Order: sequence, then C-alpha cells, then structure tokens
Amino acid sequence: MERLKDKVAVITGAGSGIGRAAAELMSRQGARVVVADFDTEAAAETAALIDKAGGLTLPVTVDVTDEGSIVDMVAATVAEFGALNVLCNHVGGTNPRTDLDVLRMDMDEFHRAVSRNVTSTLLGTRHAIPHMIRAGGGSIINTASVAALVGDVLQTSYGAVKAAVVSITKSTAVQYGPRNVRCNAIAPGAVMTPALENNLPDGVIESLKQGNALPRLGSSEDIGHTMVFLASDESRYLTGQLLVVDGGMTMQSSAAPGRRAQLPA
Repeated sequence: MERLKDKVAVITGAGSGIGRAAAELMSRQGARVVVADFDTEAAAETAALIDKAGGLTLPVTVDVTDEGSIVDMVAATVAEFGALNVLCNHVGGTNPRTDLDVLRMDMDEFHRAVSRNVTSTLLGTRHAIPHMIRAGGGSIINTASVAALVGDVLQTSYGAVKAAVVSITKSTAVQYGPRNVRCNAIAPGAVMTPALENNLPDGVIESLKQGNALPRLGSSEDIGHTMVFLASDESRYLTGQLLVVDGGMTMQSSAAPGRRAQLPA
C-alpha cells in the first residue's frame, strides 16, 4: 500500500542523515519529493538515489534562513508538481564547540541557531500554508529535539531554539487546524547521523547509549518512519503534538542505567 500516494512532500535538509532517510521513505510510499538542501550536490545525490529506485523527485538548493530562497523553493515545487501537501522543516542544528553554558556560549552562535532553527521553521511554514489550504489541507512536520524538554550542561542555544520550534508547532496547529492544516513536531533523541558521529567523542556516544531504555541509539530511518506517519492520513486526527522518538532516553529515572545490572538476565 502506498501511504502517501498523490502527495507532494518538501523536505529541507534532505541531502543527508534524517532528511535523506525521510525523502527515500516517503518516495517509497508514493510521494513526489522535493529534496531541498543548502548543499546542491548532496540534494542531487539524494534525488539520484530516489530516481534510481523509480521515484519522482525535484532537487532544490535552498537557504532556509533567507525568505526569498524559501519562496523560490515553494514556487518550484508547485510549478513542478502542481501542489504542496507535506512540509518537513528539518534543517536545524548548532555548533557544539561554541554552543556552551550560559556564561561561555558564543552569542553569534546563538543568533545563528535562531536563524537555522526558528526562522527557518517560521518561513517554511508561512509560505507552505497557502498552498496547503488550496489543496484542501496538509501536514507540516517540524524537527525539534529532546533538548527542548530537559536542561543540559552545554548547548544552551540548541535547547532554547528547539523549545521555540515546539511553540511554533502548537501555534500553527491552533491557527490553521480549521483549514485542515495539521502541524506536529518530532523530538529525536540521540540519532547516529554523520553530524553526531563527527562531533561527539566515542565515550560520549557510549554514555548516550547507556542513557537509553532501548539497547541502541536511533537511526535516521527511525525518525524518517515517524515523519512518514505524520505525513500520511493515518495521523489525520493528530495535530499540535510533540512525538518524542528517543529510545526511552527522557522517560526513565536518572538512576535507571546504573540499576539495570540488577535486573535478571
């Protein structure tokens, strides 16, 4: 069964990692996919993978912090496929080397994080909604993070901007639900993307594993499958929600990892 048959999906940050996985999975479910990324070559690579598998794609170079670039992305989507039904605002992130604690964090990095995560989500949403309304409704999927839900010793900016993404999600859902536009967010936990592997030491990655209830870290496909669900009509009565997809990281007691050895084998 093609769960996304006849839907047109725009995915920002689709050149690698979770965005690429979501693009491939949505295509397999019948969606026509706009592969949007700042990296032109990466977007083309993702599109080529999907095209080789028999999908329909449009690779687009986009700077999600620039409104004109967002407008061009949406216009190209509608010109190519005639509609816009699904938007994944996936671009985000921060620089863990400069996004530190409150006293030491780089304020320039804070402003970059706001632009990449908050401004990009607002711009994508505001320019997609009119087309979704014309199509009879749609689904907006925002990428937040478990960092929005808990405090941390570092990455102060990242937690703050992802909390803002959650708030934007709820406001969008309230404001445009009556026009049949749904908006939900996903809060991934630790996911083994290239960005995580390249920025965190092995010891930190292992500690993240120990902090999960499940015996592994997440994969890009784990988050991509959740995006497919939110894009599909299976989630048609779900809006304004934050789906935490973190392997149980944030729901367990801080003492649980140490006590796990006491459980029977």
